[in-house]
Amino acid sequence: MPTNFRHNEQIRISPIFLIDENNQKVGPVSTAEALRRAREVNMDLVEVAPTARPPVCRIMDYGKWRYQQQKKEDKSRAAARAGHLKELKISLKIGENDLNIKVNHARQFLADGNKVQFTLQFRGREMAHQHLGREMMARVRSMLADVCKVEREAKMEGRRMVMVLQPDSHKPSKAPAKASPAAPAATQAACAEAAPAASRASAG
Repeated sequence: MPTNFRHNEQIRISPIFLIDENNQKVGPVSTAEALRRAREVNMDLVEVAPTARPPVCRIMDYGKWRYQQQKKEDKSRAAARAGHLKELKISLKIGENDLNIKVNHARQFLADGNKVQFTLQFRGREMAHQHLGREMMARVRSMLADVCKVEREAKMEGRRMVMVLQPDSHKPSKAPAKASPAAPAATQAACAEAAPAASRASAG
């Protein structure tokens, strides 16, 4: 919505259709009379519908109105930027290099004002190792803790675990993350155990 309207002496046409400071329709009056009324209440005469015949003008505080409109537009733009949800898929068997790539993609998405959803799909008997999924999500969250906050904690949805992160404007953005520390030995061992079991289940 435009925030620049002809107002006060910029309005040359006469008569105009006047709406007063209480939003009451006064009707057609001369522009000079409308300006006089506006000055009596220390407000402005603003042409809000220039294509109407006669043009519609309102008595209002133009500066305050422009400020409010600008705030609304800024809020709408911010909401539009934040409204995009980017999904990144990971698995229990993801390698360290691939995980770092995913995390760096997430870091860039967050820096651009997007939300990021991490989705971890469980296959076969991996469902018996949901605790490993929570560990994986905790690692991801830790790697991005300097630029985000958790909008939705890791939660199971069917055979997948989902976590949603959102940008944290109070945290300064940093360079892409370095390689993350290797997963704990217990986690690696459990993943190795789950993988053959999942393969046997698929083969069966």
